[in-house]
Amino acid sequence: MRFMVIVKATKDSEAGAMPSEEELRAMGAFNEELVNAGVLLAGEGLHPSSKGARVFFDGDQRSVVDGPFTETKELIAGFWLLELKSLEEAVEWVKRVPNPTGEQSQIEIRQVFSPEDFGDVAPDVIAREEELRAQATAREA
Repeated sequence: MRFMVIVKATKDSEAGAMPSEEELRAMGAFNEELVNAGVLLAGEGLHPSSKGARVFFDGDQRSVVDGPFTETKELIAGFWLLELKSLEEAVEWVKRVPNPTGEQSQIEIRQVFSPEDFGDVAPDVIAREEELRAQATAREA
């Protein structure tokens, strides 16, 4: 099972403040543990929402709103994508994450859909999705 581990934004991350060297070293050590355990698929920090945009959909109409966005507590500052056996294992890993802010904070864990979650979807749709995923993975290598 794949899980996305979502680090919530803070006022500091939204202001573009970079982590301290000590925080970067602690996070690097944690990332090394994930790599050594063979569970890390991806992990990145994100620029503040002031460097982003949102695209809104209404039928066939599209509108774009540039950042920054006001609800900091709803924004994402970074993520990991992990391959694990269960939500419980994901929780145990996340409990070991160095506190991303040093203050009160939270990290959200969400399971990523896999083909078998879609039930009776036509096999050709699932096969094509798997082909696309393999192509994307091959490009990364």
